[in-house]
Amino acid sequence: MKNIQLSTLTYVLLISVVTCFSCNTETKVTPLDIKEYLSHARTDIMYPSDKQIEMLRSVVPEHAFQPAPPITDRSYWDKIRSTTYGKEYLELALDGLDQAPEVPITDSIYRKANLEGNRGIYKPRYYRTMGRLENFILAECIENEGRFLPQIGVYIKAINDMKSWLHPNHDNANNDVLEGRTKAIDLGARLFGTDLALAKVLLADKLPDELRKEIASELQERIIDTYLDGCSSSEDRLLDWWRGSSNWNAVCSSGSMFTTIAASNDRDQRIAAIGSALNSMKSFVNGFGDDGYCSEGAGYWSYGFGHYLYLAQILYDYTEGQINLFEFDNPEKLMAVGSFPERYEIQNGTCAPFADGSSRVSRSTGFTGTLSYIHLGARKPTPRSGRRSNIRRSPVYQGEASYQLISWEYPEAFLPDSTTSAAADELPAYTYFDQFGMVISRGKQEVPFSIAIKAGHNDENHNHMDVGSYSIVLDRDHVSGDIGAPSYRAGAFDDDNPARSSWGHPVPRIDNIVQSKGREFAGTITTTEFSETYDKVVMDIKAAYEVPSLQTLVRTMENDKSGRGTISIADEFSSSEPIAFGTAIMTNNKYEVVNENTVIIDSEDGKLKAEVFSDHGVLKIKDELVPVEHLREGAPAYRIGIDFVEPLTAGTITVKYTPLL
Repeated sequence: MKNIQLSTLTYVLLISVVTCFSCNTETKVTPLDIKEYLSHARTDIMYPSDKQIEMLRSVVPEHAFQPAPPITDRSYWDKIRSTTYGKEYLELALDGLDQAPEVPITDSIYRKANLEGNRGIYKPRYYRTMGRLENFILAECIENEGRFLPQIGVYIKAINDMKSWLHPNHDNANNDVLEGRTKAIDLGARLFGTDLALAKVLLADKLPDELRKEIASELQERIIDTYLDGCSSSEDRLLDWWRGSSNWNAVCSSGSMFTTIAASNDRDQRIAAIGSALNSMKSFVNGFGDDGYCSEGAGYWSYGFGHYLYLAQILYDYTEGQINLFEFDNPEKLMAVGSFPERYEIQNGTCAPFADGSSRVSRSTGFTGTLSYIHLGARKPTPRSGRRSNIRRSPVYQGEASYQLISWEYPEAFLPDSTTSAAADELPAYTYFDQFGMVISRGKQEVPFSIAIKAGHNDENHNHMDVGSYSIVLDRDHVSGDIGAPSYRAGAFDDDNPARSSWGHPVPRIDNIVQSKGREFAGTITTTEFSETYDKVVMDIKAAYEVPSLQTLVRTMENDKSGRGTISIADEFSSSEPIAFGTAIMTNNKYEVVNENTVIIDSEDGKLKAEVFSDHGVLKIKDELVPVEHLREGAPAYRIGIDFVEPLTAGTITVKYTPLL
């Protein structure tokens, strides 16, 4: 009997376990298979296919996204209030509490900014207004005393009164968004939407019912419907960024998706927004090389990839890890992208200002670098000494409020590690991004002397016609080479802008013909040689030029790292008939043409001698001011042309750079 009772009990327990296991099996959610999901995407639009929507239904929650606990969750917000950074944030918000919103701008200013591309007359007003509103929203959540609520209402009403949330220069020539003839989302509009969505979901009943209804209406019309309609259309529309690979895609997709999943009461809309964003991110990630190279430069890496990581974080949180964009469909590539700034720096916090990048951005700093560290194995951002240090020393302020909320979830990670040793901080002797054809050759002298040089192609994001361009750095200073981008004003993106054309780059000019635009106009690195004391890069750049008689055009860079260092650039060509041939030294620094073969360039960290010579013909030097008043690297900039006096069928021009200390 005892044995029978035991057997019966065992049977009951087994049935219970099986039943429980069956329940768990039925309720367990399988993570979204990103590769399979993307395989079902439509080729003509970003809007998810029926199969993709079916796949998303199993992983997207029934409820809307809550980016942080609402103001009523005092255990969460009081904890932040008790921290040093919570107190500092309150002080930050209080500093602007008496300031009025700076929007709407007048129609005349909007039209003027649209016509001239002048960002200075509106952009600071936009971002100061949004920045203060974000501070007020989070500060009210922290403090919960009501003193920020009146200004929050004033700011939201001012934003809702704007005819257009776009940057004026992103509207079309007819100002169709301003005039209400169409809707569009850009880098500005998505942030206005995000801020209003944050106010709605964090402050909830603290806002008057009428204001909450107004917010919901504006978000539905300006962001949610506009985003979903745009992603479901195969037509080219105003600001057709959702198909692109530039930073715009990640920035605008993340903002549009956030607004939809946080503010929409319609689950179908939330699923559609997530599905559209996932499809768009395939295009965005395709813009990076498999080696992690970002042709937009380190600044746009931080901006664009930062928003990608932000999108990844909120989807990971919202779906409890069921949608994982930190791996997406190519985890190895994303890890390479995450560590891009670590490898892109030339030395001492200076980068090459290729395309529309900046020489002042380095290493994986701030929000983007920290999330890359947390999720992608990148090195943790570390404080740097020197005049160009830009690493925040506390998680008190990470820029946009949506970033801020994430940083408060990982406060220790956002505190930079000040204990990193000098050895760990040491850059390698060279870096080779072989897919895009870009090399950084680093000197290790007491005053380091280094170069970055690129092959690339002439259809990159933020493209310049710059195949063969280079950037030479002495200590911390970008001394010679690429002069960087024109500031974003009217004409800044014209192909013939002198700072965007190859005329304004340290590359050859042949029969007065500059490089052509297009993916086929490219350079190819054919030979590399790397060692601790000597590097050599040979590239074929003939394809960048439409010169019928040109037979060969080879650029060779040699970096002799012995002594103070010597870097030389040699351009060798051949042609079926005599052609005019020349190259250029470019600089944003003061200089002196000493004689027909020597130029001395002056920089903050020392002087650089540039000697030019050839065994094939007589050379002449002609220096010219680059006729662009506003350059992001600083104007004036100069083109020091080096040309053969007579046309030749073959020849070589060499420029040899040597530090004078």
